[in-house]
Amino acid sequence: GSDQYRYHWRTYGHPSRFGYKDIIPLWKAERFDPYALMNLFVAAGAHYFVAQAVHHDNFDNFDSTYNRWNAVNMGPKKDIVKLWQDAARLHGLPFGLTEHLSASFNWFEANKGCDATGPYAGIPYDGNDPAYEDLYHPNQGYPLAKDGTWRWYTDNPWFRRHWFARIKDLIDKYQPDLLYSDGGLPFDEFFHSGQEIVPRAYLDGELGRRIVAHLYNSSAAIHGENRAVYNQKNCDPSVYTIGVLDIERGQASEVAEHPWQTDTSVGDWFYNVKDVYKTPQHIVEMLVDIVSKNGNLVLNIPQRPDGTLDEECTQLLRRMAVWMKDHGEGIFGTRPWTISGEGATSAGGGAFKETAAEWTAEDFRFTQKGDTLYAYQMRWSEHGQAVIHALGKDQSRPVAAVRLLGAGPLPYTQEADGLHITLPAQPSAEFIHGFAIDLK
Repeated sequence: GSDQYRYHWRTYGHPSRFGYKDIIPLWKAERFDPYALMNLFVAAGAHYFVAQAVHHDNFDNFDSTYNRWNAVNMGPKKDIVKLWQDAARLHGLPFGLTEHLSASFNWFEANKGCDATGPYAGIPYDGNDPAYEDLYHPNQGYPLAKDGTWRWYTDNPWFRRHWFARIKDLIDKYQPDLLYSDGGLPFDEFFHSGQEIVPRAYLDGELGRRIVAHLYNSSAAIHGENRAVYNQKNCDPSVYTIGVLDIERGQASEVAEHPWQTDTSVGDWFYNVKDVYKTPQHIVEMLVDIVSKNGNLVLNIPQRPDGTLDEECTQLLRRMAVWMKDHGEGIFGTRPWTISGEGATSAGGGAFKETAAEWTAEDFRFTQKGDTLYAYQMRWSEHGQAVIHALGKDQSRPVAAVRLLGAGPLPYTQEADGLHITLPAQPSAEFIHGFAIDLK
């Protein structure tokens, strides 16, 4: 009954006969040019790059030893991950990979169903065909949860070991600098229960921890020290004993003690012609707010099936590149200040909370680098002045100079109620603007 179901039936045929196995050969990525795309991403501010290795569909975008359903064997007949990696390394970017396979066993259970009504009612979808069980998973009739609640990760022992072999193979072949799991640490009951001493006999209960150890040890063997980062979406503080927290489509509410990351997209995670994209201004505002709170932003740019970007995404990246040229100084290589910002407006905190905020000229976000404080004013002031109350002379180090990023020095006075900056007649940026404030 969904739009996707109707489109599939009318375009390709009913999923009892024409399923995902038949969609895969149609994907060619015939115009995929990772080098040209990477140039766009780097200009727009990318300082590391993350590619998707495998999603919940159980299709590997790499030369997989344990899964024949991969982009080298069929479809594009290309090692998508390697092509991305080569382009990223050409720019000196750390290279990361995402794995969503860990949740695939339960997610992909829908292929075992059938229509409840209509001319195909009761006729099994093609996921029930044993000839394609290696794509659709041997999950027919397997309980998705013992307590009746659908679970993200399965307790199926075969699939857990299969996941471990696939992801270890991925690490061994591509040596990623970052590995992201779409969920908490997979298949590690001992970690999630908080138990610190793990009996070695329970190997299936610590597979997640073993894969992270392999990631870190592999990095250390190459570099002489571990440079890899593991991301997972578990907001419990114990996440930092394993890796770095990732908050999907959201953020921290204030400056976090540990670095963290958010992952979001300009629209859907996949290419959707019906998408309404985020604007470049919204993305820049998110970036500034996130960095002020000790976070990083991973931004997904959806590609069309042929590997290209549509015009909206291309223009979005180019407009971000213009802003980054003058304003990236206060983003990259910076650390959080004592507070993330000031003003009454908040972008919120937590996952799946990224509605564009109604910022005002009283809202600022702060970062710092050495003796320079960067203050981003989230809206241009129509009154010709910017007032930063946190820099009042009784509560702040003396200010030595103020510069408008992309423009030049500005007059100012540091008074008891704050730093008063006299603004030029026109903004220096299409989106939010920033000040570089040198402190004595």
